[in-house]
Amino acid sequence: MARFWNVFTLRNLLVLSLAINVSFMLRLVYVTVDIKREHMMAVDRSQREALPMQGAYLSVSSATSSPSSATFPDGDRDRAINLDHGDPTMYERFWQQEGDKATIVIPGWQSMSYFSDIGNLCWFLEPEFARQVLRLHKIVGNAVTENRHIVVGTGSTQLFQAVLYALASQDSEEPVSVVSAAPYYSSYQAITECLKSGLYKWEGDARSFAKEGRFIELVTSPNNPDGFLRDSVLNRSGGVLVHDFAYYWPQYTPITSPADYDIMLFTVSKTTGHAGMRIGWALVKDREIAKRIVKYIELNSIGVSKDSQLRAAKVLKVVCDSCESSSNTTESLFEFAYQLMVERWQNLRVAVKHSGMFSLPEFSPGFCKFTGRIFEPLPAFAWLKCEEPIEDCESFLRSNKILTRGGRHFGVGPQYVRISLLDRDDNFDLFVERLSSIRKDNLYQHMGE
Repeated sequence: MARFWNVFTLRNLLVLSLAINVSFMLRLVYVTVDIKREHMMAVDRSQREALPMQGAYLSVSSATSSPSSATFPDGDRDRAINLDHGDPTMYERFWQQEGDKATIVIPGWQSMSYFSDIGNLCWFLEPEFARQVLRLHKIVGNAVTENRHIVVGTGSTQLFQAVLYALASQDSEEPVSVVSAAPYYSSYQAITECLKSGLYKWEGDARSFAKEGRFIELVTSPNNPDGFLRDSVLNRSGGVLVHDFAYYWPQYTPITSPADYDIMLFTVSKTTGHAGMRIGWALVKDREIAKRIVKYIELNSIGVSKDSQLRAAKVLKVVCDSCESSSNTTESLFEFAYQLMVERWQNLRVAVKHSGMFSLPEFSPGFCKFTGRIFEPLPAFAWLKCEEPIEDCESFLRSNKILTRGGRHFGVGPQYVRISLLDRDDNFDLFVERLSSIRKDNLYQHMGE
């Protein structure tokens, strides 16, 4: 009997223990799978429920004569509105409407080499992107492209740095001066000074520049921040002009003639709204200067992302196709953006007039050869001036939870601010409503006094 019990204990208890462990493990797997299934179903439900909200969030408000017709949840009305950066998210709705037209699929084996076109001066320029750039300029008529070299860059910011490098003398004992007429683009000074280069030096406002020697004058037209068309200020020997045409497109200003200069910079971000793509291009007349621009980009980033160029080419193709379409149901990107900018400037001017505490620039209308319209410029930024007794416009608006960029960044006084008009509709509408509510009779309430 004792032997039987010992045998039972050694064999059967071992089998029993194994069975219990296996049962426990199976139960654990079942529960884990069940939990994961419930979690995935919940996420799927939440995503489906969020889709209508996303559509509503990005919808474009209809035209109205009042400063704003939007309604906001009570808890959302007091949020800060950041209009400091020119983030062009207003274009999202157009590209949502276009569906899959601008979608591309890039196989894993494609675009693996550093090189795009070894026969081209700009060896990292994708041929299809170059074709669409030339096509777009021909359709819009905003730039001469004949006898020009196209150089692609990681946004116009990299191209600006590359141009400074290309134009600076490598053997000069003195750095070349870099100037721009105030109010100038706020990043010019920061970009010029960031590397503390001995090749070039920021010298500020071109109107007050009297130094002898070589100089580079930056001409932004339409100008960022005030929206006016610009010509060079320094008409004397020893200078080289660089024209920044980021905003010379028919949704912002009449296209009166094709720009024809030695160095012209453009960017996808303000043309189509794809700022995150980080693609810009330069049209350069002189071959040696173009070669030095390419050399800088080669040293700086060994070329420019092929994936971004291919996507940009597809986006530009959609834009060109929409401009050339004869269908009445097809709205071009430029028409979409033009109508939206018209509405926004109308609403902003109504709000400024209602407030009485601010002023905006007045523009002369011009005939646009692309659209056949006569219209006033519709800049991407509002150059807003605060009237007395407000002394620091940026600080005053910040106290009202409106974040802007003050005039000091642009080489002028603190009574001015630059405000982006390219944000999503809910931000813009809330901004207009809040600005309209600031009046002389309640000014000190808004100043926190």
